[in-house]
Amino acid sequence: MDTPNTEEPHLRHVELDVLIPKKMREKARELCSQHVQAFSTCCKESGFLMVLKCREENAALKDCLTKHYKDPEFFEECKQEYIREKLEYERTGIPTKKTKEKLPTSM
Repeated sequence: MDTPNTEEPHLRHVELDVLIPKKMREKARELCSQHVQAFSTCCKESGFLMVLKCREENAALKDCLTKHYKDPEFFEECKQEYIREKLEYERTGIPTKKTKEKLPTSM
């Protein structure tokens, strides 16, 4: 009796606490790219005074990222995407390629 497996696969601690949040950070950076760009530009233009001059941009970036990090639907979306990639890798043995250009994580 082959019944389709509709249950989610068991996720290890490291997947739930490290890998899925990493995927959330990457996707949130993409969704908040205009704030990332504004903060990066401000920091480059301000030099050592960035701590004082870029408070507004930093606050806007933090608000945007935090909004996504705390959204349970966004977590579930990233979790499902992770599970699809994991199952595809288990099926084929070929890791999914990152076709999107990653945004810089630091200045």
